[in-house]
Amino acid sequence: MITVVGSINLDIVATGSALPRPGETVTGAKLARHPGGKGANQALAARRLGADVQLVGAVGADDMADEALKLLQSGGVDLSNVQHVNGETTGVALIAVSRDGENQIVVCPGANDVLRPDDVAHIPIEHMMGVLEVRAETLLAAARKATGFVSLNLAPAMHVPDALLAKADLISVNETEAAFYGDALHKLDAYIAISLGGDGAALWRGGWEIARVAAPKVMVVDTVGAGDTFTAALTVAMIEGKSPEAALAFAVAAGAVACTRPGAQPSLPKRAELQPYL
Repeated sequence: MITVVGSINLDIVATGSALPRPGETVTGAKLARHPGGKGANQALAARRLGADVQLVGAVGADDMADEALKLLQSGGVDLSNVQHVNGETTGVALIAVSRDGENQIVVCPGANDVLRPDDVAHIPIEHMMGVLEVRAETLLAAARKATGFVSLNLAPAMHVPDALLAKADLISVNETEAAFYGDALHKLDAYIAISLGGDGAALWRGGWEIARVAAPKVMVVDTVGAGDTFTAALTVAMIEGKSPEAALAFAVAAGAVACTRPGAQPSLPKRAELQPYL
């Protein structure tokens, strides 16, 4: 069982011809709403790839909560440890997507900020996945309880306590986040996965690159959720015991397939869909 400790959001997405520059208004976009949040995305991605998954998180006591949770519920993710918090709104991500699939995201965390270490104290945790859209001290409390594999997605980039980093078996970042954390990542004992967008991904350990996989050629529609898919797939593959290169190839294929459809959770692939790219 993988326990995901992370954010649950409702994504409000405007898709247009181009992303706005500072001070610019772009018109003619189309509006859509999708369940999202990095924790929720990674939980559902891992579930669709065959893992048993429970999600620990928080939503508001509002009408957005049901919308944010509906695909997780129908997808078979255990939601028994998701809180509905009075007086808080469900988290919202405001997302702009351009014609070529690139995006800009602003997150209003809402109830995600309410999750505390006490909320994981009673939960048995084998394998764990965590994202930085909830409090670091909550992630640390969960990581200390984990008896198996611990995967951390250091997104969005921010200061992370050394004690939390020391608990990780796998750390995943994109190129921007890797630049923020710098060489400090490579001094850790964990595997360091760096997603490279259209160029695939690389896996490092102990300061050495141990695997690199190019991305398959796909028609990119929307990159929202691709990084979460990559992280979840890599975690699932490593828990299953795949070799570093095979696990990285599996993750890159999953992230690529996620780019071929709009939305975060609606785009998450099932395992069978990856076979043509492996």
